[in-house]
Amino acid sequence: MMKILVIGALFTASLYFAQTYPVSAIPENLKKNADVVIRKDHKTVLINKIDEIKYQYNNVTTVLSKDGDSKAEVYIPYKKGDHISDVKVTVYDESGKKVKSFSKSDFGDFANNSEGIFYSDSRILALPYTPAHYPYTIDFSYQRTDENTIFIQDFVPFYSQNTSLEDAQFKIINKSGIDLKTKVYPSKYNYAEVSVADNGNEKTYSYKNVPAVDNVLMLPQPEKILPKVSFTLTRFNLEGRQGTLNGWTDFGTWYYNNLIEPVSVSTPAIKAEVAALKLQGSTEEKVRKIYQYMQSRTRYIAVGLGIGGWLPMTPDEVQKKGYGDCKGLTNYMKTMLNEAGIPSHYCVITSGLSDISFDPDFPSMGGNHAILMVPTEKGNIWLENTSQQTAFNHLGYRTTDRNVLAITPKGIELISTPSYTAEQNKEKQTLKINLAEDNSINGEIQFAYTGSQYDMNMSYTYLAPKERMEAVKKRFDVLNFDKAEIKDFVNDKDNAVIRFSLDFKANHYSKTAGNNLIFRAVPIFTNNFYKTDENRELPFEIGQSFQDEYEIDFAIPKNYKIDELPQNLLITSEFGTYTLTLVKNGESLKVKRFIKINKGVFPKEKYNDYVSFRKKTLNGDNSKILLTKI
Repeated sequence: MMKILVIGALFTASLYFAQTYPVSAIPENLKKNADVVIRKDHKTVLINKIDEIKYQYNNVTTVLSKDGDSKAEVYIPYKKGDHISDVKVTVYDESGKKVKSFSKSDFGDFANNSEGIFYSDSRILALPYTPAHYPYTIDFSYQRTDENTIFIQDFVPFYSQNTSLEDAQFKIINKSGIDLKTKVYPSKYNYAEVSVADNGNEKTYSYKNVPAVDNVLMLPQPEKILPKVSFTLTRFNLEGRQGTLNGWTDFGTWYYNNLIEPVSVSTPAIKAEVAALKLQGSTEEKVRKIYQYMQSRTRYIAVGLGIGGWLPMTPDEVQKKGYGDCKGLTNYMKTMLNEAGIPSHYCVITSGLSDISFDPDFPSMGGNHAILMVPTEKGNIWLENTSQQTAFNHLGYRTTDRNVLAITPKGIELISTPSYTAEQNKEKQTLKINLAEDNSINGEIQFAYTGSQYDMNMSYTYLAPKERMEAVKKRFDVLNFDKAEIKDFVNDKDNAVIRFSLDFKANHYSKTAGNNLIFRAVPIFTNNFYKTDENRELPFEIGQSFQDEYEIDFAIPKNYKIDELPQNLLITSEFGTYTLTLVKNGESLKVKRFIKINKGVFPKEKYNDYVSFRKKTLNGDNSKILLTKI
């Protein structure tokens, strides 16, 4: 009997230990709003010397549904000179039972050229895996040795919505004798907290039980919500080039001398190009002419070669080939300005929907984009060099309202990019509309867009006329178009304005009620659906201020008169202002509609107030006008 009991106990124990990371062990609060749960995310960073840093990764992720597959992809980015070892992958089923295991030999080795990258030094080891069932868990670990010590990844709980975290630990061991600087950035919204254990040259940071950030409407980017820890060495190596990083000044000098100045050499061909432009007038006029010339003969192709992908292509290479990435095109433009005797600054920026700036008090290598700034007595001129269509001295909404690292021979200056007001981010509509007895309307609409609304309509400039027409009809499908024709489409690249007119006929605009006609006051309006959320857990963000102005002239059909007009409206709140005015003039009606929305991050408690404000503006747009048959 005892023997049977022992065998039974051993069997039970072996069954228990064979089950690793069962889904049933995940706390319920971490399953809420999650596609994946990071069960374990442990990283050890060992800094041995100025040109050797070792990383040990172990990540265990449970994928709850198909939507989480992309967040659990198994891959190892690397470059020439990196050493990858101890690669292990194990897949478990829902109960925690092992399904399959893999080693480094099962990985494919590919060029790490994501969409838009033409060529790059980067490579990637990737493991193709198609799950048979959900949920499943992937345990993935490896070690990597890198000679570049300028980059040490921030420690954050996760990088995307609908991801939760059970346990994360970041251990950094500094044996190099070089000072290691760290900075903890707490969550502004107390969403998670980092724990710190400091043991001299060994520091350990950790997060526990961080719930998923749900992908709800108007959610700020995760980097604005979550905490992070940043790291940087005061002496570093990048592809054999060593430097110091005690402050922005010494780092900027190194950056200029190693990454900018060596590749900023002009050529006789570039000198001839600039001379042929026969520049005259003010500095602004000269910069405009060079910039628009550069746009006319280059195109954007992402390139990731040279000193870790941070070294720009030479101006000569860009000039001959007619293409480059943001670094190469910016460097080419800078070199042409130099030939014209106009100084400019190569600037590194963090481009993205959220306005993320560099910390003036914590210098580090960063950013993901390069632009050019030309200082003048009348103010700074900003040049986005990757687009053939962007207007002169105009930055898009992905690069406004944040700072840049302006690289100069004397160091780095942190300079703010423009912040556009609501009045600058404007849409103007002028409509002349004929109402018909058959419930249709016809007429002409003139559109004009500036500021961030110029950016949002930039895609039209890349389309053929027929494609552009289809895109406009789809965008304004609140009108039931029967016929539509775009006329006079203009991208004014001197003033950053997109203009066009639309001749159209639309059916079923008005409704018949006996002998009367009823129609809404505003033909084209947003048909967004705004819904209250009593359980809102996070703040909401209005990413851009903007202003819309509509002037609508309705010509009413013969034998009809305007019988009833809604009252004029004025709606004000901290989120913006809305007005609607209606003026009757014989057989015509003039409607003016104005809305201004204020940019900002607002507390969750005010979300329903915002919804209420927007519902009132929608009700205003849908105000009904009654025509009575005479």
